[in-house]
Amino acid sequence: MDERHVSLRREGAIAFVTLSNAGRLNAMTRGMWRELRAVFDGIRQAEDAELRCVVVRGEGGAFCAGGDISEYPSFRFDEASLREFHENEVWGALQAMLDCPLPLVAQIEGACMGAGIEIASCCDIRLAGASAKFGAPIAKLGFPMAPREAALVHGAIGDVLARDMLLAAGVHGAQRLYDAGFLLHVLSDEEVVAAAEVHAARIAALAPQAARLHKHTFAMLKAGAHSTNTLLATAYDYADSAEHREGIDAFLAKRTPNF
Repeated sequence: MDERHVSLRREGAIAFVTLSNAGRLNAMTRGMWRELRAVFDGIRQAEDAELRCVVVRGEGGAFCAGGDISEYPSFRFDEASLREFHENEVWGALQAMLDCPLPLVAQIEGACMGAGIEIASCCDIRLAGASAKFGAPIAKLGFPMAPREAALVHGAIGDVLARDMLLAAGVHGAQRLYDAGFLLHVLSDEEVVAAAEVHAARIAALAPQAARLHKHTFAMLKAGAHSTNTLLATAYDYADSAEHREGIDAFLAKRTPNF
């Protein structure tokens, strides 16, 4: 039975996306990249109003140790197949995550390397255990990170760490990534699972329309300074929405809003 997969499980308003590659610290296979894309395309296309947040995690105490190198000889030495892998399979999955209108919480345990740090970089909020390790030591394998993947990681972790990870195969601990602004919290290893669930529940209790609009705003601002003017055209379309009215009414009535 193939235990290399990406699974989706829903608990109420929260979806859990789990990376699994037994014995390889959840290293991503080509099939897993395709599954990851399908999962997030499905979430986006479903437009499920009851779903409020997604937790991305790995199975068995690791997040993701990178790519499954055992597959590499079968495609990496041909330019066309290498381009197909990075631009369609890998970037297709990462773009699907970036396009997800729901808040994404990364539950990071253990290894978060290469593909793992790319996947984590697509998430809005990242929580990690104190023993988690971060890096992308692919220079040891003789190849660079693909341009769009490098830009994604560079934007998330910052110039100093990106250069060290890619030029010197640097591997860093969770505290260093917290200091760089990549992580929201560093917790004891035993607390990470519960903390991710609590944070997701906190998000799920808030206004989903506001979360979607904030994610749209962040995406537009990341696209360039001129995007602000584009946002202004529809920025206040929510004025007469039920969620807007409920939030204000609940505050004035001193009750918990029902979103």
